[in-house]
Amino acid sequence: MLSTVNKVVGLGLWAWLLSVSAAPAVTNLGPAALNLGTAGGFTILAQTGISTVPSSAITGNIGVSPAAATFLTGFQLTLSSTGVFSTSLQVVGEVFASSYSAPTPVTLATAVANMQTAYTNGVGLLNPAFTNLASGSLGGLVLTPGLYKWTTAVSIASAGITLTGTPLDVFVFQIAGTLTLAAGARVTLVGVLASNVFWVVASGVTAGSGSHIEGVILGKTAVTLQTGATMNGRILAQTFVALQQV
Repeated sequence: MLSTVNKVVGLGLWAWLLSVSAAPAVTNLGPAALNLGTAGGFTILAQTGISTVPSSAITGNIGVSPAAATFLTGFQLTLSSTGVFSTSLQVVGEVFASSYSAPTPVTLATAVANMQTAYTNGVGLLNPAFTNLASGSLGGLVLTPGLYKWTTAVSIASAGITLTGTPLDVFVFQIAGTLTLAAGARVTLVGVLASNVFWVVASGVTAGSGSHIEGVILGKTAVTLQTGATMNGRILAQTFVALQQV
C-alpha cells in the first residue's frame, strides 16, 4: 500500500553528509552548478501559492511571494510574535509570506528574483551533451553527468532512472515541455549530490503516487507531488506548488 504522506526534505544537511562520506573527485564532468542565490535557503519557494494535505511533511523553510499568507493552504499556521514568519506542525522550519512583517517581503522578493535568474540561466545553457535522449521517454536508464536537453515533454517510467557520478559532478536537465514521474518511479543517485542535480522545466512537473525525485526543480509553472510522493531537494516554482492526495 502506498503511504499517504508527501515528504520534501531540504538539501543542506543531507548534502553535507553525502559530501563528507564520499571519496573526493578530481573535477566536475558536467556543466557548472546553477547559482540559486538566496532562493537556496528555501525547500519550497513559489510565487502564487503552496497547498498541502495534513499528513505531508516538509523539512526546511518555505515561502510565497508576491502571494500573501492566505495562499498557504492546509498548513494550520501559527504566526510568530514578531510577525516575520509562521510555524506549522507539517514544516520543520519556518514559513514565510509577502504579507508578513519586514524584512520578510524584501527577503522573499530577492529570493524570487534569484530563482527566476537561476531558471533563465539554466534554460540558456548551450552545447548539451545529449539532445532528446530516448525521445523523452525515460525508464531503466543509467545517466552520466552533463547537460541534457529535450524540446518536448519528458516522462520517467516506473522503472525509474539512476544518476551516477561523483560528489562534484553536475546534471542539468533542460525540458521544454512537462516532466512527469510515473507512480512508483524513482530517481536514484549513486555518488552524486542532490544539490548538483537541476531540473529546469518550462511546463508543469508532476510526481506520481509513491514516486521519488532527487535534486532542485526550477519550474516555470506548477509543481505537484501526488499521494505518497517524496523528494530530497528543493522546489522553486514560478507559479504554484501542490502536495496532494489523489
